[in-house]
Amino acid sequence: MIIRSLKFNNFRNYNKFMVTLGAKMNIFIGDNGSGKTNILEAISILGLTKSFRNVLESDLIKFNKQKAKIEARISNNGQVKDLKIEFLPKEKDIYVNNKRIRKYADYLSNLNLVIFSPFDLEIIKGSPSIRRNLLNISLSQLSFTYLVTYNEYNKILKTRNEYLKILYTNSIADKTYLDILTDKLIDKAIIIYKIRYDYINKINKYIGDIYNYIADDTSMVDIEYRPNLPIESYSDDDLRSNLINIYKSNYRRELQAGMTLYGPHRDDFSFYLNKVDMKNFASLGQQKCVVLAYKLASIPIFEEYSGTQPVLLLDDIFSELDITKRNKVLRYINKDIQSIITTTDLKNISKTIIKDAVVFKVENGIIERS
Repeated sequence: MIIRSLKFNNFRNYNKFMVTLGAKMNIFIGDNGSGKTNILEAISILGLTKSFRNVLESDLIKFNKQKAKIEARISNNGQVKDLKIEFLPKEKDIYVNNKRIRKYADYLSNLNLVIFSPFDLEIIKGSPSIRRNLLNISLSQLSFTYLVTYNEYNKILKTRNEYLKILYTNSIADKTYLDILTDKLIDKAIIIYKIRYDYINKINKYIGDIYNYIADDTSMVDIEYRPNLPIESYSDDDLRSNLINIYKSNYRRELQAGMTLYGPHRDDFSFYLNKVDMKNFASLGQQKCVVLAYKLASIPIFEEYSGTQPVLLLDDIFSELDITKRNKVLRYINKDIQSIITTTDLKNISKTIIKDAVVFKVENGIIERS
């Protein structure tokens, strides 16, 4: 998968932006605040329909403008598509080949992305919701089944939580309806658990070797999937039996809480370095290398699931990395994959690594090819 061209109008600090990208490594160099991260943000919006930053969509429109537009031409296995997203103050419209797409589920996977940004350093030590969101973003691109199932799960979950509150406050309410909702929730939960478990196992096949290479460290790295209920087997029957027992034995507890206390909406996973949970230690450099390894480990999984490589976005990639690690990261990604990288400089970077890269200079919203 390759982004051939990218353009946007009235987006962030840009009036107009248009660039033709190289098929492999693309590097945008600029001072902090110059607008280079906005370029990656625009691409992330085209792929995921939302920013990797925690922002209001109305803030994406340039000050004093009424509308912003982001467009790209995508090439994938010989097929070319034109993607477009338009932002108005209170809505956004999504298009593929100038045809408006009404459902986000029908749009995702047109542009598969693996994104690393400084915000990702919260993945290891931040809240479980950050890690769940990370799983959901990857799996929603990889699997239409996962995307649809997860959306349906959340709808049922919301209804179940509302009905638990009704049952708690209304003694004549019928528990039969709650049982129906619980059965439906279990059906969706089984699919989510199995897909997440399989995905993390696949990540573990690659993450250790990638970390060892880019960190120049022989430590063992792996991830442990941690649902908030004990699961010994991921077979359909065992998962169903387990969940039925959990909901039955915790009915009173959930009733008093007014919410569903067990299920994949409360999943977590942990990163381990030499069998020690990295939440409890790890330097910024180690955290960055492990998160990078996690992100890079997803690339062959995209190939396995969809038969195509994603586009790799790396924002502010070199901070907290020494010279050796910087060059190792670039060597690793300098393969048959399109990467788009932002950095403040290329000091001490091997010229042989970036000799075929397309380099752009970013300054005050103006782009020049170097």
